Amino acid sequence: MADSQEAEATQITAEAPAKPASAEPKKRVPRATKTKAAKPSGKAEAKPSRRNGAKAAEAPAPTVRAGRRTYSDKERAQKLSQIEKSIAGGAGIRSAVGQVGISEQTYYQWKRNAASASGGGELKDLLGLEEENKRLKKMLAERLREENAQLKKRLGIK
Repeated sequence: MADSQEAEATQITAEAPAKPASAEPKKRVPRATKTKAAKPSGKAEAKPSRRNGAKAAEAPAPTVRAGRRTYSDKERAQKLSQIEKSIAGGAGIRSAVGQVGISEQTYYQWKRNAASASGGGELKDLLGLEEENKRLKKMLAERLREENAQLKKRLGIK
């Protein structure tokens, strides 16, 4: 008899209690999408979304970015000259920079820094010209004072 009572108890607990039917249907709430963390290898694989069983088109493989590299001044000068030659040959800046393997921003920064570095000699020349200009202005002012004093003496003006 104990066995039959245990069997009935397990059947009762195994059956799920009936849920009361509600008159209003449940509203569907859209799920929040989870953002996937980038893989440590740096490659991001994007899966195309599919709707209604439609096949996704083949997406081009993502470009792999090389690690950051520091170039010496000599290497920078070589790359800049290669880019200038490509541009002179009729290539666009984007393609010329891409062939060398640097970004456009890097190209413009290197170009600006190279111009300021080579402009060091020009800066010295400019400073020398400014000093000479000051010296000449002083000489002219002294001569004009002397002439003015001589004219006052001749005219008798004090």
